[in-house]
Amino acid sequence: MGESYKVAVIGAGTAGLLTARELQKEGHHVTVFEKANKVGGIWLYTPRMESDLLGLDPNREIVHSSLYKSLRTNLPRQAMSFLDYPFVKKEGGDPRTFPGHEEVLRFLEDFANNFGLMELIRFGHEVIRVELVDEVSHEWIVESRTRKSESTWESKEGLFKAVVICNGNETEPNVAEFPGRDTWSGLQMHSHNYRTPEEFENKIVILIGNGPSAVDILKEISPLAKQVHLAVRTPTFQLIRVENYDNVWQHSMIECAHKDGKVVFQDGSVADADAIIHCTGYLYFKLFVLLDLNKLLNHNEVYCRYKYHYPFLKSNEIVTVDDNRVGPLYKHVFPPNLAPWLSFVGLTLGVNFLSSTLLEDFDELEIADSSSNAMSAQMMTVVFRVMELQARWVAKVLSGTVELPSEEAMAASVEEHYSEMQKAGVPKRYTHSLLMGEVEYVTWLAAQLNIKPLKMWKVITVFSVIKGALHYGENFRDVWDIDKWIQEIDSSH
Repeated sequence: MGESYKVAVIGAGTAGLLTARELQKEGHHVTVFEKANKVGGIWLYTPRMESDLLGLDPNREIVHSSLYKSLRTNLPRQAMSFLDYPFVKKEGGDPRTFPGHEEVLRFLEDFANNFGLMELIRFGHEVIRVELVDEVSHEWIVESRTRKSESTWESKEGLFKAVVICNGNETEPNVAEFPGRDTWSGLQMHSHNYRTPEEFENKIVILIGNGPSAVDILKEISPLAKQVHLAVRTPTFQLIRVENYDNVWQHSMIECAHKDGKVVFQDGSVADADAIIHCTGYLYFKLFVLLDLNKLLNHNEVYCRYKYHYPFLKSNEIVTVDDNRVGPLYKHVFPPNLAPWLSFVGLTLGVNFLSSTLLEDFDELEIADSSSNAMSAQMMTVVFRVMELQARWVAKVLSGTVELPSEEAMAASVEEHYSEMQKAGVPKRYTHSLLMGEVEYVTWLAAQLNIKPLKMWKVITVFSVIKGALHYGENFRDVWDIDKWIQEIDSSH
């Protein structure tokens, strides 16, 4: 056991829980600050919806959860396990391989209870200031507030040697644009605010998008709705077969909407609709497997809507957010000038396929023959895996059992990364997207920790699950024999 410090962890979602566990294992004194009254982060369901259902009003009441009541994971539970804590089926729980969100939350709660993390967490504590107060001793003040009544708050301050930020990613809904959208008379919402199907009973509903959320919501509302119209960019791509539904029609994208409720599609058809649900995502990368990287990242439909926001962080401008680049950060975790006393876990993107609300618009996904001599894409692995390795790295660096390079070497590495991005024409906002390089990143993290990478890490990836979903269709979660698939992978490697 090495050095032991008083460490603050911001957030009790997956990243925060993993970080607290790893810090505790290394002998540090851990305090976790969590705004909510339960652990779980994005896996904490609430029936509440935002005051602006489209999410366009910057002053709206923001609801963190994007879960709808019936949501299931898009990854099998085997791919969501931790290294030493498998996501197994438990008596009385959801036995499905692709479980509902309640089962994921139960998994995280059990993890927190089993490792004694609950007693480390200050629930109902919203962090409003993390400030470096001594650049020599690297001490930080963490100020949090708790609600005492509807209009009053109580603030408290604590002094910590190190701070690990495990939150700060805000969803900025991507809303479809078309003439007449802002003056259309019907109900419009983003899928972020969809919870249950009952309000669409006997309604004519338009769903924009052809991704997992659109499919799930279509399957849920079609038995109740009068009509459901699916507006997609690529009609040839079908994750769901609309011909299997008596009251569902597929169209091209919306051409325009009129004040009287009529919605005109680009194919010339018209629907006199009551509601439009924008199932158009938050974080979205168009994966052209056989295009070169420049074309991939500069295509005008490739964009990131996952917004980093740390209003509480006061680091004397040492760490800033510029066009969604949090930096400078060595390997997306440590600011060279403040390492290891400030760090980030769970910042990296390009891995989120854990729920239908995190990766959208499969209609934009084009998969071609990988035997071509074009770019060989290294596909994406699983976000829990990345968080766990980052958390362990941070904990061991703080305890002194793993060493970081010098401040100068770390700064040079960051600048090299920025320079490579610039030369490749990669926009700054993709700094923390691992995109095609996550397997290499996971392998690098494992090497720092003397962990031998599991062969499954290179095979069971988000992309391999996407291919399976495309092969098995809209009911892939229920018809795909994942255990058999994993056995075949084991026997072939």
